[in-house]
Amino acid sequence: MSNEIKKKKKKKKTKAQKPKVQKMYRPSLRERLDFSLPRPSISAKTAKKLLILVAVLMLLGCAFTVFVEKYTVDTIIVEGSTHYSTEEINNMVIGDGFLAKNSLLLSLRYRNKEIKDVPFIETMSVRIMSPTSIKITIYEKAIAGYVDYMGQYIYFDKDGTVVESSPIRTEGIPQIIGMEFDHVVMYEKLPVSDDEIFKEILDVSQLMDKYEISVDKIYFDKDYNLTLYFEQARVKLGNFDNIDEKIIRLKAILPELKGKKGVLRMENYTPDTNITTFEFDE
Repeated sequence: MSNEIKKKKKKKKTKAQKPKVQKMYRPSLRERLDFSLPRPSISAKTAKKLLILVAVLMLLGCAFTVFVEKYTVDTIIVEGSTHYSTEEINNMVIGDGFLAKNSLLLSLRYRNKEIKDVPFIETMSVRIMSPTSIKITIYEKAIAGYVDYMGQYIYFDKDGTVVESSPIRTEGIPQIIGMEFDHVVMYEKLPVSDDEIFKEILDVSQLMDKYEISVDKIYFDKDYNLTLYFEQARVKLGNFDNIDEKIIRLKAILPELKGKKGVLRMENYTPDTNITTFEFDE
């Protein structure tokens, strides 16, 4: 065949093109957080309220600081207490705690109020003297003496009424011996055979106070003859005749009795005879 023979054209092979894929935009973590958590918007009105709240809190803080620092008690005056120490009275009145010594709170606590139900004390009053000082006034029960009964010290007043019972002996109160009774009831009279003895006890106690004589024991026999005990020395005064003169003389003699063991006999003492004798114990 001639050139007429048509040559078959070779088809040009073309590579199949991959479809173009558009890259998706991936936001950063910060952008995603900003998108998912919308920023709160604070209005001018809300901001004003917040500023007011902060200012109020600051004022309250300043007021509390003044309340604590300016009104803290650092001076406490205690008057009239013979049974309790100043520290014991402070613990009763003030106590413990962060604001226990705040004078304003103490003023509110004890306004028109007295402290009662404390052994040996009738009442206690608290007076605010200044923002940093208070005065505690003690009004003690009038105790004439005590008796030792079944391991307890039974304290009674001028009428013989039992006012306190304690296992602890209080200094400055004489023991009364010679009375006979078979039972004791709080806030009732000691059941003695003759109440006249309480008048005698009161008279002696008043004389001891008047002449500033501290006696350990006071003994009455069945006839009301009187004996006073001063450590190891005893003073027999006898009956109540010339009792004032006897006590005046006794006050002058007492320094000479210190350290002596025996009995000073003053039963027959009168201002005219001036008879006193001392008998040493064997």
